[in-house]
Amino acid sequence: MQVTDNRKQITVGVFILLGLVIFVLGVFTLGSQRKAFVKSFTVNAVFSDIQGLKAGNNVWFSGVKIGTIKKIQFYGISQVQVFMNIEEDAHKYIHKNASASISSDGLIGNKIVVISGGSPKFPFVEDGDQLQVANTLSTDDIMKTFQVNNKNLVDVTSDFKVLAKNLVEGKGTAGALLADEKIANNFKAIVENLKTTTESANRMAAEMNTFTKTLNTKGGLADKLMTDTAVFAKLQQSVNELQKTAASASAMTENLNKATAKFNQTDNAVGLLINDQQTADRIKGIMKNLETSSQKLDENMEALQHNFLLRGFFKKKAKAEAAAAAPQK
Repeated sequence: MQVTDNRKQITVGVFILLGLVIFVLGVFTLGSQRKAFVKSFTVNAVFSDIQGLKAGNNVWFSGVKIGTIKKIQFYGISQVQVFMNIEEDAHKYIHKNASASISSDGLIGNKIVVISGGSPKFPFVEDGDQLQVANTLSTDDIMKTFQVNNKNLVDVTSDFKVLAKNLVEGKGTAGALLADEKIANNFKAIVENLKTTTESANRMAAEMNTFTKTLNTKGGLADKLMTDTAVFAKLQQSVNELQKTAASASAMTENLNKATAKFNQTDNAVGLLINDQQTADRIKGIMKNLETSSQKLDENMEALQHNFLLRGFFKKKAKAEAAAAAPQK
């Protein structure tokens, strides 16, 4: 009977001991998860909306858990102050200009606080410092943005539906192009003409390029004109001579103009002959009289040759002229 009681006591003691071991292990396990036994310091941040953040949620830095939310309390009129326990090991990475923002642990996970390190130009944070807050879009803001985008998408879809209907019915320029075969053919012809024009322009550009290369050929006229000073000097001299010739021709033309201008005037012999009909008639009469006198003189000379007094004289003269004209032997 006594042995049985001792066994019961031993059994109860063993269960109590196991329970204590399990309890202690649980305490240390939870404490290690929440890092309750790690040396830490406290910082805080004031948010306008903590989006469901709770005490005990994690604090992250560069994707690494460095602490937990210690306490949450109201601050001012409508803000919330969040106190965070941060591991001492992370102290050397967080500067006074670091910022805190609220995010999610995964797509639909618990809310967390994310801390950015700040600039190395600033000193490290100290226990009790307040971090500045970086504003981020909340889930509600994202949903509102989605709603606006959905509404815009519905509007665009409606407009596209109307546009497609007009295109099918042949309304508007685009609809006419799709529905009217004649307009489509005309548009196609315009495109073909534009293509031909473009090809011609390309050919012209290629020919121009070839021509310019020819101008740059060593020893050519254009090359000599641009590079040989002697050829350029001769060309310039020729141009000067041409200018002088042109000036002389201009002077001669001016003199001819002055001379022909006098033909229309009556203060000179030529102009009087050309413009005065009475003078012209007198000169004609004089010329006619001279012609008549010449004929009469010829008749008188012929009569003198047949006169018996002068006949011997004219015969001697004719013989002398014949002798002079005869070839000498």
